[in-house]
Amino acid sequence: MSKKSTSHKSLTDLSRIDTMEDKEIDFSDCPEITPEMFAKTVVRKGLKLVTRKAQITLRMDADVLEWFKTQGKGYQTRMNALLRAYMKAQINHHKSLTKKSKKTT
Repeated sequence: MSKKSTSHKSLTDLSRIDTMEDKEIDFSDCPEITPEMFAKTVVRKGLKLVTRKAQITLRMDADVLEWFKTQGKGYQTRMNALLRAYMKAQINHHKSLTKKSKKTT
């Protein structure tokens, strides 16, 4: 059995591209980024990694889920943010209880 190459020779004229000047590049299909658009971007370079998300199955009241869905795209991220805020509040609450109990002993 002979091994037949599945790769194809590139049809791109690389020598022409190498000699092109910036003014010759057609940017008509990519819109210019406005300062407002740039301000909304998030640069991750040098920042700690975003924690990995875990996929779960969660049972909740249908009306609660529907309400979050009506808020539009990103509803799962907002649900996560609310749960994170609750978690942090509980951690802070338990820390303050621990400090109070240490003061009274």
